[in-house]
Amino acid sequence: MTPNQRQILVCQYTTCLERGGAEVLAALQEADLPEDVEIVPSGCLGQCNLGPNLRLIPEETWYCRLQSNDIPQIVEQHLKGGQRVSDKLHPRIHFAFLTP
Repeated sequence: MTPNQRQILVCQYTTCLERGGAEVLAALQEADLPEDVEIVPSGCLGQCNLGPNLRLIPEETWYCRLQSNDIPQIVEQHLKGGQRVSDKLHPRIHFAFLTP
């Protein structure tokens, strides 16, 4: 990985695969990604109960409960536009506090 490159780790371990992880990976591989993004199939990311998961590094954004139809929004809004897709962020890693 070069200093200006981003990697997307896509879990391809048992639970994520059972929940559609291969389809999520395929959707990313077929997407029109920015040139600085590399897709990396990974082993377990340790968040099986919220799979399928992906982890964007080096910025440490985690997305969970993904389906292949979530990928276009993540690509356009986050990878190209710089705005995280809040309803797919991993709740244990990206805390959302409600204010009155």
